[in-house]
Amino acid sequence: MSIILDGKTTSNQIKEELSVQVKGIKEAGKRPPPLAAVLGGNDGASLTYVGSKVRSCERIGYDSTLIKLEDNISQDALLETIEKLNNDPLLDGFIVQLPLPKHIDEEVVLHAINPNKDVDGFHPTNFGKMALGMETFIPQLLLESWSSLSVTS
Repeated sequence: MSIILDGKTTSNQIKEELSVQVKGIKEAGKRPPPLAAVLGGNDGASLTYVGSKVRSCERIGYDSTLIKLEDNISQDALLETIEKLNNDPLLDGFIVQLPLPKHIDEEVVLHAINPNKDVDGFHPTNFGKMALGMETFIPQLLLESWSSLSVTS
């Protein structure tokens, strides 16, 4: 028997549940988790994806920041941006949107992200823990995928 997954409906359900939780957090006088996205360059698919994530954050009630960098940013300048985000006590997590410009070593960039702020779960520490079934942060996209499977089964 085939099952057709309706990802859009499931995603909307999850976003609605999160928005209720965030509303409760705000009503309790606490801050919702602030998130950031780093976008290096002008890749069309990346612009669309990050734009969607920013709109989702707004809908849920998260504070979000888009850090848009030029195609010609140096690897060192990108790493400095990541270090600032890693050390920002008011920022709970961030993503560095891939692909990056060709002159930047994505592996070096992924290693530079603090695993505790790695929203995508691409840092080798987080990815390895996930692969081994160890307790770790689970990225939202993967969580939504698992949720879709459990909702439909």
